[in-house]
Amino acid sequence: MSEPLPTPTVAAALQQARQLGVDRLDAQILLSTVLQRPRSWLLAHDQDALPPEQADQFMAWAQRRAQGEPLAYLLGDKEFYGLTLRVSPDVLIPRPDTETLVDWALELIPTEPGFRVLDLGTGSGAIALALQHQRPQARVTAVDASPAALAIAQANARQLALPVDNLQGSWFEPVAARQFDLIVSNPPYIAENDHHLQALAFEPKRALTSGVDGLDDLRLIISNAPSHLTAGGWLLMEHGHDQAAAVSLLLEARGFSQISTRHDLGGNPRCTGGKS
Repeated sequence: MSEPLPTPTVAAALQQARQLGVDRLDAQILLSTVLQRPRSWLLAHDQDALPPEQADQFMAWAQRRAQGEPLAYLLGDKEFYGLTLRVSPDVLIPRPDTETLVDWALELIPTEPGFRVLDLGTGSGAIALALQHQRPQARVTAVDASPAALAIAQANARQLALPVDNLQGSWFEPVAARQFDLIVSNPPYIAENDHHLQALAFEPKRALTSGVDGLDDLRLIISNAPSHLTAGGWLLMEHGHDQAAAVSLLLEARGFSQISTRHDLGGNPRCTGGKS
């Protein structure tokens, strides 16, 4: 009877992942997650043999990562604005650049109770939960058309014990005639034929694309927002790096004032908003 093949050491497993094309840091994060050990442990135990089950799981993950599957989907979570959020292929992975929108919104939310915030297209709940966490006195409502995405947002709200009111439906439909002091949104804004979609193949396309020029959902939100905003209420939206001028014109045409744009971590115009 033949002897079972020895399992690789920590160092050998990481090297195998690198040979597949997995980034060094990603490989370390995956292996430390599989072993439930900090990354520092890997360095101190690089000659330890991996248990067979963990070795198999790590290599399966490494192969999926090498094929382009995002790290967040493999791990099942992603950090955003200091919160750890559950994610799945049913929702977009929260990006650091979206924290620009959260920063801007927080400037507008007072410390007094009762301020009403609406997050349209909440996905994982990232924006709504960050705002609720930072401004617990605010009343935050979040909407998403996807039942699967809303289930993720609701699970995150429960896990974080944050009282966001999550509603299922398309854009403003679930809130009927309700009005808010602030509306925020990170809607789909990529053009349907944009070449960048190839790099986003694992994420839900319905949450990425919006018509031929990527502006269809932004147009809809801007068109309908005034009837859902209190006097002097604000609308803030994330958009593509080359869409700030178009979004500004749409806001101006709909009667918004004090229109301005904020830039993301890379210096790109990323969020535009105005006052009703």
